[in-house]
Amino acid sequence: MSTHAVVIGGGLAAATAVEELRALGYDGSIDLVTDEPHRPYQRPPLSKGYLAGDDARESVFAHPPGWESDHEVVLHLGNAARRILDDSVELSDGSTLPFDRLLLATGARPRKLSVPGADAPGVHTFRTLDDADALRAALAHGDRRVALIGSGWIGLELAAAARGYGNEVAVISPDRVPLAAALGEEMGAMFRELHEEHGVSFRLGTNALAIETGGDGAAAGVRTDDGLVDADLVIVGIGAVPNTELAEAAGLDVDHGILVDEQLRTSRPGVFAAGDAANPLHPFLGARLRSEHWANAIASGKVSAANMIGGDAVLDDVPYFYTDQYDLGMEYSGYGPLTRDARVVIRGDRAERELIAFWVAEDRVVAGMNVNVWDVSDEIQRLIRERVVVDPARLADPAVDLAAIA
Repeated sequence: MSTHAVVIGGGLAAATAVEELRALGYDGSIDLVTDEPHRPYQRPPLSKGYLAGDDARESVFAHPPGWESDHEVVLHLGNAARRILDDSVELSDGSTLPFDRLLLATGARPRKLSVPGADAPGVHTFRTLDDADALRAALAHGDRRVALIGSGWIGLELAAAARGYGNEVAVISPDRVPLAAALGEEMGAMFRELHEEHGVSFRLGTNALAIETGGDGAAAGVRTDDGLVDADLVIVGIGAVPNTELAEAAGLDVDHGILVDEQLRTSRPGVFAAGDAANPLHPFLGARLRSEHWANAIASGKVSAANMIGGDAVLDDVPYFYTDQYDLGMEYSGYGPLTRDARVVIRGDRAERELIAFWVAEDRVVAGMNVNVWDVSDEIQRLIRERVVVDPARLADPAVDLAAIA
């Protein structure tokens, strides 16, 4: 009996899933559908080495050229999935693909800035390879005034890239401290200091009210409630929205993402969701946790593939992500929802930005961030996963081996 797997999405979760299906011995047909014209690629490098000009274009793709054809994965590029029927997917070109197992890895899109002028030429958002190409071309001239709206991870990575090309950068955000929502004010302040040392100016506690345009209709600045920020180009980096419309139209349960269990099964048998679009139940938290990061794309791609062919894999990885900004490299492992009332314990030198920050709640590590300190992520994740009761003094002491904390 022939079997048909359809994977909708062109990012890392989709690419990982089709790779895992073949690695696990699945010999049925695989169709991968994406509305982008490119074969599947990774998004995290776009705002780091690729945008900075350090990494070649080919490096962002999930597989080498020809991998899909070699593994009998049929690519449907630039052909969006328009509708999910009972046992097939209808594409934008009018064709249909039969399936008996379906994976939705539809990703997310940039959150829109709802102010006058937001769609003017010279206003950039950032999510796709084409976005990265356009912004890279705009920044590479150098000596341009860049107004960047948003002070989260994507905003600060784009600020670092823009400064790397010699542009003048002003970050505009309603937050008092960059990254405060993710890291809290103490660690967020460290990133502000880093950027200020590299020439970035901040307009914090400030709302963008409108994009001002010049005589040619292109962006010429950002009007804020604290005055005008002149700019030659504007970048909007205020988060992402999961692409759930296809799932909603098919009657699947959706709430801040496509609702799935810990095995990434949706409310419809035979249909799974992974990556940025999925909102899974996480067994460690006993609650839902949607993640838009690289490691989750890989882990959820593997789990969904295993369960599409009858496995019983569970998505229970400790969430992980990383960033590179100037000379700072960072890895973060842990559960953001558990850090809100946690105590921050520092091991190392904050002034030199060589440290590990631990978030400790009820004497247990719930998250850890290593900054310019390497080969410690496994131990940080062990402390979190095993719910080890810790002594904050020993946790802060660099002389105490993390492996000895048990």
